[in-house]
Amino acid sequence: MLTPKEQLRIICKGVHNLVNEEELFAKLKKSFDQNKPLTIKLGLDPSAPDIHLGHAVVLRKIKQMQDLGHRAVIIIGDFTGKIGDPTGKSKGRIALTDEQVKENAKTYCQQIFKVLDTRKTEVRFNSEWLSKLTFEDVIKLAATSTIARILERDDFQNRYQNQIPIGVHEFFYPLMQAYDSIAIKADIELGGTDQTFNILMGRTLQKTLEQEQQIAIFMPILEGLDGVEKMSKSLGNYIGVSEHAEVMFKKVMEVPDDLIIKYFELATDEHPNEIDKIRAELDGNANPRDIKYRLAKIITSLYHTLEDVEKAVAYYDIAFRKKAIPDDIPELLIKIGKETIADIIPQLMEMHFVKSKSEFIRLVNQGGVYMNSAKLAPDNIDRVIICDDVMKIGKKRFVKFIK
Repeated sequence: MLTPKEQLRIICKGVHNLVNEEELFAKLKKSFDQNKPLTIKLGLDPSAPDIHLGHAVVLRKIKQMQDLGHRAVIIIGDFTGKIGDPTGKSKGRIALTDEQVKENAKTYCQQIFKVLDTRKTEVRFNSEWLSKLTFEDVIKLAATSTIARILERDDFQNRYQNQIPIGVHEFFYPLMQAYDSIAIKADIELGGTDQTFNILMGRTLQKTLEQEQQIAIFMPILEGLDGVEKMSKSLGNYIGVSEHAEVMFKKVMEVPDDLIIKYFELATDEHPNEIDKIRAELDGNANPRDIKYRLAKIITSLYHTLEDVEKAVAYYDIAFRKKAIPDDIPELLIKIGKETIADIIPQLMEMHFVKSKSEFIRLVNQGGVYMNSAKLAPDNIDRVIICDDVMKIGKKRFVKFIK
């Protein structure tokens, strides 16, 4: 196990805010001296099961702490999911059914273990303890906070001022999430900056109930491929953790140059010393494209096998580095990141590239359709199209996809 000082440096890499560093160092020292791992808490809202690199920022930080010898407890909010996290919402959310929660949780777990170490991760459902609270317990829990404190949250405050209804049950969400920390005796809780209120409520409740307070670690929001907006599937500026290796590699190469270091800090497990070297290279005469090429390899290798990464690199080199595709070709405007190859067959028919869907499928089966100079396999026609992808049909028909 690394020394507490070295652990602290790794944990603080890329962190937006930490409450508080002195307490964290004391916990790390105690853990080191007693050879006892710290308990890291992450609560997951089971309403949105599709994970991209923006969501994985917190998961990667937990993985780094697991590599330091600590254990993670992932709490699936099956009980709190029936309320719905009001964070950032302008109106109340519809509660999820038990079936929806279970299905979303299953999908979530399949994805989080692309990042986390299964041997050092425990998955718990907060219905395990929240469903057992009596009404008297709930009243005592409610007595630990005030309406004024709850209304400090911007979302509640805005809804109150704009006379938008707030259900009494919504006030219980941050208290219930805080109680999760009590139940597992969390040493550290992580979340995005949008979870500041809820996570700090956990510290407050632990202090009130005379439990050692958890450290609150807040990770920054990761901008998407547009370099401006928060990474979001709805905006199409995301890199999904379950995307094909060639898709992931190509998307990382689209990351704006001014975000290279931020992606190294938040989307990889590279040591701070290595990132300092990369920063120095960028400040020197290094070509950002070459650094980004390394970034793409590192990120893709975190979610795919070495064989898949090698294929992705070869695919990218042939298609985009060696200029194996003519420059002057027709362009087709599509919804990048949302439409698959199968989806755009009707548009290819309108452009008279193929006469019918069956003809297109036949050409694919015969090896006559290429994507970025790589032969399109029949089982890949459901692949999502990326900006600047180029399709070749037969020997002479090319089309470039743009957004």
